[in-house]
Amino acid sequence: MKDGTRVVRAGLPEPEQGAPFLPGPVLAAPFHVSGEVDTADHRYGRDEHPTWEAYERALGDLEGGDVVLFGSGMAACTAVLLFSLRPGGSLVMPSDCYMHVRELAQTHLGERGVGVTQVPTADLTPDVLPDGVDLLWLETPSNPELDVCDIGALAAAGHERGALVAVDNTLPTPLGQRPLALGADLSVVSATKHMCGHSDLLMGYVAAADPSRADAIRQWRTVTGSIAGPFETWLAHRSLSTLDVRLERAEANALALARRLEGRVDGLRYPGLASDPAHELAARQMNRFGTVLRFDVGSRERAERFLERARLVTDATSFGGVVTMAERRRRWGGDDVPEGFIRLSAGCEATEDLLADVEQALT
Repeated sequence: MKDGTRVVRAGLPEPEQGAPFLPGPVLAAPFHVSGEVDTADHRYGRDEHPTWEAYERALGDLEGGDVVLFGSGMAACTAVLLFSLRPGGSLVMPSDCYMHVRELAQTHLGERGVGVTQVPTADLTPDVLPDGVDLLWLETPSNPELDVCDIGALAAAGHERGALVAVDNTLPTPLGQRPLALGADLSVVSATKHMCGHSDLLMGYVAAADPSRADAIRQWRTVTGSIAGPFETWLAHRSLSTLDVRLERAEANALALARRLEGRVDGLRYPGLASDPAHELAARQMNRFGTVLRFDVGSRERAERFLERARLVTDATSFGGVVTMAERRRRWGGDDVPEGFIRLSAGCEATEDLLADVEQALT
């Protein structure tokens, strides 16, 4: 089946007379358990939950792996990083990946004796990897600079060096890129963004190619308590059915904006542009090019004027929602980008209206 069909049907139970299409959230912490605990499918709401399991099955169908749900994207990232590394271990990661993942590696893993090697995404090739690696962390396209690396080649090289290979797949989503099919061991996603899609939920997940590794991460979730609420999970599952159509409109808007801005702003990057330096590689490993582009308007003042004048571009730090969002990324201080650097996430507005608004704001 095509992606548009799969997301509409993913995780739904078999039809039952008089039953809803998607059962409502189960609001329970403890469940009835008499006698031996292993005779019950559900025992306690931190261990397992029927509402999580329905959504995890749906995501697993899209990712091609076994999914473990978490309460936020950073909770999912933290589970992989802390679960996979011990004092004396080694981590190779992009120097331009999501800033809080870098912060976690530097301030927590580094202080605990893990060797952290950072390489820009554009320079991450098999020949730069050290001989011994415990965890190879990739993010492609990178956030916010949108550089791309070769997942298949790096996964093969990482495995040769004994590494577990994890890919932050938040920007592309499993409809845009399938890290497990490209050779990665883990796909990590902040579902807060495109997967939930309405800028009102925090959620994340890890998809594992090996079910036994998923079981170990699931045990980590139980012990640390980094769980998602059942109502939020049900809302996320409900939102999944529109993922394909949301991406279709937003990605068309992103490409239209990139074409309109080409030659008029500095530092424009969007993998879907034929002129983008990463286009050829992105086209080989991605099914679609995403909703996010970036560009530089030259100064902090010009960036702030652009955002102030825009009426259909919401000044916010997230991406992947139905509303177009943008921000002057340097304001957070965590990324080495120019003062006028803008990350823009196209939403689902009418293309003509969005182009006209960005045009007048830029002028």
